Parts: sequence; structure tokens; C-alpha cells
Amino acid sequence: MRFRAGQEEAIRHVFRGDGRLLVVQKTGWGKSFVYFIATKLLREAGTGPALLVSPLLALMRNQIAAAERMGVRAETINSDNSERWREVEAAIRRDEVDIVLVAPERFANERFNNQVLSQIGSSVALLVVDEAHCISDWGHDFRPDYRRIERTLRVLPPNLRVLATTATANNRVMEDLGDILGPHLTTHRGDLARPSLALQTIRMPGQAERLAWLSDRLLEIPGSGIVYTLTVRDAEQVARWLQTRGIDAAPYTGQSGERRPVLEQALLDNQVKALVATTALGMGFDKPDLAFVIHYQTPGSVVAYYQQVGRAGRALDAAYGVLLSGAEETDITDFFIASAFPTRSQVAEVLSALEAATDGLSVREIESRVNLSYGTILKTIKLLALESPAPIAMLGGKWQLTATRLGEAFWERTERLTALRQAEQRQMQEYVDLSSDHMEFLIRALDGDPGDFRPPDTRDLPTAVHPASIRDAISFLRSASLATVARKRWPNGKSIAREHRAQPGRALCSWGDAGWGRLVHKGKYRDDYFADELVDAGAALVREWPPPPYPTRGSAGPAPPRPLPPLGDCRPVPPSSGTGVQLRQTAGGGTATSFQTST
Repeated sequence: MRFRAGQEEAIRHVFRGDGRLLVVQKTGWGKSFVYFIATKLLREAGTGPALLVSPLLALMRNQIAAAERMGVRAETINSDNSERWREVEAAIRRDEVDIVLVAPERFANERFNNQVLSQIGSSVALLVVDEAHCISDWGHDFRPDYRRIERTLRVLPPNLRVLATTATANNRVMEDLGDILGPHLTTHRGDLARPSLALQTIRMPGQAERLAWLSDRLLEIPGSGIVYTLTVRDAEQVARWLQTRGIDAAPYTGQSGERRPVLEQALLDNQVKALVATTALGMGFDKPDLAFVIHYQTPGSVVAYYQQVGRAGRALDAAYGVLLSGAEETDITDFFIASAFPTRSQVAEVLSALEAATDGLSVREIESRVNLSYGTILKTIKLLALESPAPIAMLGGKWQLTATRLGEAFWERTERLTALRQAEQRQMQEYVDLSSDHMEFLIRALDGDPGDFRPPDTRDLPTAVHPASIRDAISFLRSASLATVARKRWPNGKSIAREHRAQPGRALCSWGDAGWGRLVHKGKYRDDYFADELVDAGAALVREWPPPPYPTRGSAGPAPPRPLPPLGDCRPVPPSSGTGVQLRQTAGGGTATSFQTST
């Protein structure tokens, strides 16, 4: 067996117990090899099991498969295998498990703390923190629950071996990790250069142009790869477009559910040309012969981009990393930045609701008392609970206020991190503008030294797009309606009876998209009137749907924010023969269409 540079040194460091270790090595270097070999050696020496903190279910699946190949007995306790929890817990108590994989959220779970951590806490030989940059709130992938590891370290033996690994940590993140994982954290940092990656950036503001480019160029690239998008909707839309062009593609998102292992295996086996994925397919996915990683939009930071594009070309002489920059990406990343932390008013609403409830409230009960979404409340609760000391605490299954008041340091940190993410966003736009030296830019942004880096001798992919492909893409975007899903629960958390739920609906387009979005924007902000072309498209949508019961007539009226007129002010138009529905708008500001059904 031949080790890569630095692997044997890291394994020996962990096995001997020479102190806590942070390994920063590029994707594909073999960080999992280090902790699985170290675990095997420690178990053979008679120690207790290792505990591995891993952020994603997809990553856990890959890690368990890798452990089995090395003869390491691995088990996981996560939200997807609750039916096996008792079986796994019993195997841990019988000392039949070498390494236990958990998500950081598990440390907040009372059952896990009582049934697992309390049983093995004194015998754990090694704590592995994979994707350790998630601990640092300076990091691009900050996960609040990773901060629970800091608290867990306090209750585990002080001489516990700790190994943290990541591929994406600049100096700022490494300093933060030193403060959290210390004392006396040793850092092993490797070369960041990826000589097999041919990097390229192309500005293509319009979605239709980017869709056309993908369909024109993907089949020119040998092998299979990943197309990354910023949103679930875009992943699904891009995959559908590629399918219509005869390209074997599939969407992979957090909503793919039970299909995710099947999709991962299909890509590993080259059964698909591309998975069109959000960041749900990211950390830990290992396909050494991945031929390309193409971004449909620009990610929010250099470290996020480096991690994603670094999935390509690990065992190839050359692979493509192409970034297509679109007009909508800044709006999307602005939204992510703005919504990363709750606002002062949102925090005040949650705290006021808890103050008024002497017996405490569940998250669903808070939702019924404040004008905030469930997700916003959950994020607010999680961040407040991780403060030290925390202004809220869980008691008897309910959140209650403590004697601590939220300090100004919370808001200073929020403002600092928001400003950092905005700077990272600007840095990525600088990267998009490059015509050469892309890898050198990434290495320097990660505080590395590019040295005498030489990119692969590979020609850039053509930037030209066939006009017919663009026309086809526009037609596709205009024909692709969006499903709207009604809520299934009331704000108090109770389920809405099926007979009282709204039915699924359809939307003609999303704001600003390259199909009908531009006409919507023009009608709303310039013409004050939506074009007949949009009305006809709405009629076509209804015909192709068709909704049950089928509408028998339609009428137009002003759209919000102006008040809707009384029903009598809307002029119904009888449907034309053979069409079932006909929509018209009159000049003077009619901008919304309503349908009248036959029931």
C-alpha cells in the first residue's frame, strides 16, 4: 500500500494521540482513508469506538461504503433510519461497532444523548469532525448545529483524540477552528492546486442562452458529470430541458428523497450523462472519473465553488470546470445572504411570544402566535439556543426564556458575517470576469500558494450558441408551467383536513425568468398592462392542465397591490367554441385573470 504525501504522518499522529489534528487537503486526497485506518488501528489496540460527525446523508452513505471496503464496521444513526435505531444502539452496547456516524443535529437529540453518548462517552477513542469548516461561522457552509460539537467536547474525556478534516478552509476559518477545537491544535495543510481541471467562465445573462449552451455542448464532453444550480426549481427545470434534447439527465436536490442513493449510483456507473444538482450533492461525493462540473449560476463564495468544481477530474488527466454566469444569480445569492440570519424584529417577535407563555411553547405553537414562517422560527430558535449563555432553553419539550438576555454581540456577529458573505459574493464576480489564471485566483483566495501551477493542455469549450437552440429554449421556458402546492397544516401545527385543503395550482412563470418573466416585468413596470400574448399563454396553460372542474369563463381585473374590483366589475367572456376558455384584457390596467368554473 502506498500512502499519498501526508497521509501516513496524519494516521500516526492520531494513533499515537499526539494531540488534536486539523487536516486541510483538497477533495480526493483521501481524508476518509486517514480516519478509517486510524480507527482500525485503535480498535486492534483495544480501544473503544470512534465517533464521526458528518453533515450530509449522501456523504454518510459514501463513508459507510468506504469503511466496509477497509474492514471497518460502521453504523449510522440519522433521520432516515429510525427503524434501525434500537438495532444499532444494541450493537454499539455490545461493542460490535468500530465507528458511529452521526449528523451534528444528533447532539441535540435527548434519545441519542441518553441511549448512545452516555453509554460510550467514556470509551470513545476518537472524535472525527468531517467537513470541519461547517463549525466556523466564518465558513461558507456554516451549520449552527456544528457548534454543538464544542459543547460535546467538554463532556468527553480531555485526552480524547480529535481529528478534523476539510478541503475548504482559508486562514480565517483555520484560526476559528483553532479556537473551537483547541487547545494545541496541529494543522496539516496540503497543496490546493488541481492540475487536471480546465477552468473557464462565461457570462450568459439569459437563461435561454445558458440552456441552449448546455444542450449544445454537453454531448461534446466525454464521460459524465454534474451541473450545479442555485435553486431546486432550476435543477428540475434544467434537467427537464436536457431530457427534451435527448440528453440523459436527472435532477438531484434535497427533495429527491429516497431516490438520492439511486441517482448517486447512476452517476457513479455512468448511466446518466449528468445529474443537475443543488448543493445537496456535494461534500463527500466521490467519483474519481467525473468528467465535468458545470455551474448554471455563480455560487456565493470562492470556497463553495472550489469545493464543488473540485469533484471533477480526480483520476483524469483533464476535466472541465465551466461557470456560466446568469443575470439572476445575484438576486438569488442576495436572498440567501439576507435570510441567513433572523432580523431584530423577527427575534423580538419570537422572544415576545415566549415571554407571554409562562409554560413555554413548541415551534408550532410559536408559529400560531407570530407572523413568521415555520422555517424562520426554527432558524431563530436554533441560533438563540446556541448562544452561550443562551436566552432560551428547552424544558419539557417546550422552549422557554432563561434569565439571560440576548447580548449585542449576537447582532455584531450577524452583521460581520453578512458583510463577509457580501464580500465573498463580489469576489466571485471578479472570478467570473477572468479570461485566464482561474486556478491561481482560487488558490490565492483560499490563502494558498499557486507556485508554478500549470493548467492542463485543454482548449476552452466554445462560447457560441446556435440561434435555433436559443429559440427552442425560449419555447421550452414558455411551455413549462410551475406547480403551486397549498399548505397542509394550519399555523398551530394541526393538519388541515383533506376536504378543506386548496387544490394544487399552476403558475405561468416565475418572476424574471426567460420565458414569460420578461413580458410580465414589462407589463407591470412599463406598460401597466399585460400583453394579450400572456393572456393567450394563460389560456393554453389551462387547456393543457386541465384543472378539475374545468373553467367555463374567464375575466380580467387589476392585480395586487391595487385592490381587486367587485365581481360585478369584471366582464365575463363566454368561451370560444372548441377551446373551453378564453381570456381577454381591456386597456386601462386590467392585469389579473380569474376563472369561473362550471360548478
